[in-house]
Amino acid sequence: MVWLEALSYVVTILGFPGAIAVFVYEHRRRSANEENEIHRNLSEEYDNFLRLVLDNADLLLLRRSGAEPGLSEEQQERREIIFRMLLSLFEKAYIILYDDDMGREAKRRWLSWEDDMREWCRKHDFQAALPDLLEGEDDLFSAYILALARAEA
Repeated sequence: MVWLEALSYVVTILGFPGAIAVFVYEHRRRSANEENEIHRNLSEEYDNFLRLVLDNADLLLLRRSGAEPGLSEEQQERREIIFRMLLSLFEKAYIILYDDDMGREAKRRWLSWEDDMREWCRKHDFQAALPDLLEGEDDLFSAYILALARAEA
């Protein structure tokens, strides 16, 4: 009987901290998986956006200097819609992924988005359209992307 009581103390002393350790480990793993899934979904949306840009190659969206001045009204409208879609995607990524105190992996994921934002901010068309595109958008995101645009100008 005494050895059963001693065994119950051992189980309590070792089992409880072990259960806490397993819980913390599983929570961190689940959280990391969720963050990876969110990043994967956003990346997939950006890939779809780039396919849209490819489908609209006549707009010359990937040129740094921008499109030629002679775009038709219909082309200008498509370009604005595409820029709005892009800005919406960037804002979504900012709201979901950006944090002032990011860990190493989160920072790595965020910097890939920032690289994409910087690339688009180097494009004169996008930069010129930003003030109008940012009307009504999240204030922190607007300040962030405008700072990137100024740095890339």
